[in-house]
Amino acid sequence: MEIEERQPVPAGSGRAVPAGARPEEPVGAQSPEPSGPRRSPRARRALIGALAGGVVLGGVLVLLPSPDRGGAPRPAPGPVARAVTAVGAGVPAALPDLAALIDDREARVRARPRDDVSWAVLGAAYTEQGRRTAASAYYPRAEKALLTSLSVRPKDNLAALDGLATLAGARGDFRTAKRWGEAAVRLAPKRWTTYPTLIDAYTGLGDHKAVDKALDRLLALSSGPAAQAVAARVYRDRGRREDAAAAVSDAAAGAATPSEQAAFLQQAGDLAWERGDRQESLDHYRAAVNIDADAYDALAGQGRALAALGRNAEALRAYRAALAKRPAPRYALELGELYEKLGLGGAARVQYDLLRDLVRQESAAGVDDALVLGLFEADHGDPQAAVRGLRAEWQRQPGIAVADALGWALHRAGADGEALDFAVRATDPEHGGGVRSALYAYHRGLIERDLGMSGPARRHLAEALRINPYFSPLLVPEAQQALSALGEPPAGGPPQSTGEPDGSEESGQSGSGQSGSGQSGSGQSGSGQSDEPVGAAGAPGAAESSPGAGSSGPAVPSTAPEQPSAPAPGPSAAR
Repeated sequence: MEIEERQPVPAGSGRAVPAGARPEEPVGAQSPEPSGPRRSPRARRALIGALAGGVVLGGVLVLLPSPDRGGAPRPAPGPVARAVTAVGAGVPAALPDLAALIDDREARVRARPRDDVSWAVLGAAYTEQGRRTAASAYYPRAEKALLTSLSVRPKDNLAALDGLATLAGARGDFRTAKRWGEAAVRLAPKRWTTYPTLIDAYTGLGDHKAVDKALDRLLALSSGPAAQAVAARVYRDRGRREDAAAAVSDAAAGAATPSEQAAFLQQAGDLAWERGDRQESLDHYRAAVNIDADAYDALAGQGRALAALGRNAEALRAYRAALAKRPAPRYALELGELYEKLGLGGAARVQYDLLRDLVRQESAAGVDDALVLGLFEADHGDPQAAVRGLRAEWQRQPGIAVADALGWALHRAGADGEALDFAVRATDPEHGGGVRSALYAYHRGLIERDLGMSGPARRHLAEALRINPYFSPLLVPEAQQALSALGEPPAGGPPQSTGEPDGSEESGQSGSGQSGSGQSGSGQSGSGQSDEPVGAAGAPGAAESSPGAGSSGPAVPSTAPEQPSAPAPGPSAAR
């Protein structure tokens, strides 16, 4: 929704006028001597007495409580007002409040179908309801409402543009989110609430320079909890875990509502989980659910942490409860893998079938689930199908998460040479892959192992287990076994290079992602200058060098898939 902006009083516009003074009267000027007849001493004494009595009475009245001056408590905002505030600020709203807002705005647009503001608010509420509950059927309703608002008011409709950007982001359609978001920023560059959506869109498109620029603008416009939570996500992606934890802690401390605070506590739990702190992540997730019983992401997080703590029965209950309330494909994948770890293959297959059904339903509503489906197919289904789907996703939105998933799918399909290129992109800090992810390091380590690059493989598998020794119930044992099979590095360090590949264990330094390494296949940033307000998306560019001298790994491809141009602004299309 559109947020009212307070306009500052222009400098030099004149002296301030005290309350109660008429603007036309000069402030502080001497009052002229009255020209009427002079009063007698007796009359003057009577007038002074009356004035004194008036002063006393005025003092008594000032001391009495006044609703206008905050003496009497103002009534608390109702559920509709609370939801309007939350939706307008881009923060989570309580589900009962959202339901009340949807009922209220549906009634309004039935009575006044040309009310563009109510249509925009209704669309934003539908989007938030769909996001909070994973009920993807709300997204087509949101799109219809927002486009109706735009048709009623085609020009300067900031609320509709902002709502369409948020809807596209919720669907995972980052190109469309970018287009609508940048249109909103052009219309109101000082409106901070658009920038979080743009930052997520740029992240999904792999345009890391645009992310940094948009974050700078956001923090210059707002230092509130929502902005701090966005900053925490960017810091996490840059590998600045301490900064991310501090920012999200500040966000949780400053949250205005229970739903907002629960969302930030869940984000803090995710950060603790990624660094392998099982108990701290569990504490954050539990606090989030205690504050907001509808914090289903935090409920699934409890399942993840409890499984890592070996409390499998509790973990299963948490996952089932989260799936019952918010049937997200990612939860089904995590629960299926936990069942598989426990030797319950039949139960795991039920979850995998559920995942496919959920992806089909969400796809029909325009949601992009290519990432979770690709990872599932690579590990539990058809790796060739995973490669096809993720190649198409890379063409659309070449972010770091897609690079990792595509590299892993190529490895599972037997194309390790090309797989390494994408694994390097996902883990190279210089080109955006700075996130400290145990899963990414594990994927890269196994690809390097199968290419005979024992030294880099050993390094990245050890890194995965150091970052988070519990990152996956199925993959951690495989990482431990692979690392053990690689053994210790040879005594005396790596052998001297003769200038020719010799297959030695420690010679394969290319693509290690470490400072001073060869950086093979890391790619160059493809984002260029743009006349758009923040930046244009660009894929990580082509790898420009082959592995260094003496490397036992193959040369990586020297070109990346050509990126299609961004589409013209328009509604998110269902895939």
